[in-house]
Amino acid sequence: MSRKDALALAKEAGLDLVEVSPNANPPVVKVIDWGKYQYQKMKEAKKNRQSNKQGELKQMRFGMKIGQGDLDIKLRKIREFLADGHKVRIQVFFRGRENAHRELGYDMINRIAGLLEDEAVLEHQPQMAGRNLSVVIRSK
Repeated sequence: MSRKDALALAKEAGLDLVEVSPNANPPVVKVIDWGKYQYQKMKEAKKNRQSNKQGELKQMRFGMKIGQGDLDIKLRKIREFLADGHKVRIQVFFRGRENAHRELGYDMINRIAGLLEDEAVLEHQPQMAGRNLSVVIRSK
């Protein structure tokens, strides 16, 4: 169909002629209501933005001298985050002379990962950044 015929057909229907694939030979076009099309695209983009917030990155910080009760509470909170579909960054921070024993931080990360192994997996190996050792986990 020629360009002139397509434009006449669109005008007759009271709609717009929209080029879908300009690189095709011949170019592909659609007869649609442009305002309605734009509205639907905006609604879809808004819905996608809302669903992406579900996968937020939460953070939980642990000190080297954490007690068992505090650890249990933080693990319960991490499990809630994972159940909601969030990723969680587990961060172990070092103070003063604790920096000299970084292997204890790695042991703590492995202990936490072991306690959460039924619900979560590590996204990468623990990384040291300044005085913090961190790893990101996500639900299985």
